[in-house]
Amino acid sequence: MHTLLLKTLLTERGSQVFLGVLIATAILVPLLNLAVPADSALHVSTYTVTLLGKYLCYALLAIAVDLVWGYCGILSLGHTAFFALGGYAMGMYLMRQIGTRGVYGDPVLPDFMVFLNWSELPWYWHGFDMFWFAMLMVVLAPGALAYVFGWFAFRSRVTGVYLSIITQALTFALLLAFFRNEMGFGGNNGLTDFKDLLGFDLQADATRIGLFLATAFALGGGYVACRAIAASRAGRVIRAIRDAEGRARFIGYRVESYKLWLWTFSAVLAGIAGALYVPQVGIINPGEFAPINAIEIVIWVAVGGRGTLYGAVLGALVVNYAKTWFTGAFPEVWLYALGALFVLVTLFLPQGIVGLMARARKAA
Repeated sequence: MHTLLLKTLLTERGSQVFLGVLIATAILVPLLNLAVPADSALHVSTYTVTLLGKYLCYALLAIAVDLVWGYCGILSLGHTAFFALGGYAMGMYLMRQIGTRGVYGDPVLPDFMVFLNWSELPWYWHGFDMFWFAMLMVVLAPGALAYVFGWFAFRSRVTGVYLSIITQALTFALLLAFFRNEMGFGGNNGLTDFKDLLGFDLQADATRIGLFLATAFALGGGYVACRAIAASRAGRVIRAIRDAEGRARFIGYRVESYKLWLWTFSAVLAGIAGALYVPQVGIINPGEFAPINAIEIVIWVAVGGRGTLYGAVLGALVVNYAKTWFTGAFPEVWLYALGALFVLVTLFLPQGIVGLMARARKAA
């Protein structure tokens, strides 16, 4: 399997280009930020580093969605839940690191708990003062939720649009729950005002570069892992389930088991993306559960080209760059532009940008 994966990565042009660009970006961006003077035209600002890191988090999330949608045919509108849970796990660790530096100076309780007159730390916050425990929760929280949800959904043979609706209902339910102050996650304001990570100041340029490199590494690792799955025997079975689920079940494959482990693995990737996202943007709140965010992720994958992985990365980068520009220049136009983009891609680019480039190469 390792030989097959290596051969695939070395011969597939899309993988070559993606990994090459990712490695070059991971080398050049830190150099241009730290080694080039700020008054130089080649200097990359810390703001740009943070923005690129956020885009890479989105790219990892897009890969997670493409793995289940593009390869297994599961259109998920619930991956924002897994992304947000990973983010909250990281946010809880960062809040516990503030200690007496908070507004109220309480060594144990976060500021929002002091403000709401909480007398003690809730039981589910214990352990988040330890980095290893928080990282374990980054994986376990979204993974456990995905496993339990998938176990019931797939064994009930819920498929198609019905499954998509249920995943979005799950996300919306979590949105409403996390908005409540009684839940102990900061309510509408969420978790913010983070100070440091593993003792490193989150506002320092070197820390920002470290987070950027960690995100690039996670994206590369996630891509290679997903490509390994796609190139394996299990990957061929997964594609067979996507194309003809009834036939795959008839010839003896345990369709529900394949779906369940792929769904759970995808959720874990989304949780890791959320954990890397939070220290770079400096906040996590219930807005990350919003249904519109789940729809945006699907648009990223569709625009780039689903079922390719690198197409999902391309779509995430292109759409989020467009969002950054539109929301700055014409903020009231963005949602209309997003809807129009989805309609145009569905009608004229069913295989996304990757499919368009493939046709262009054939024509040339």
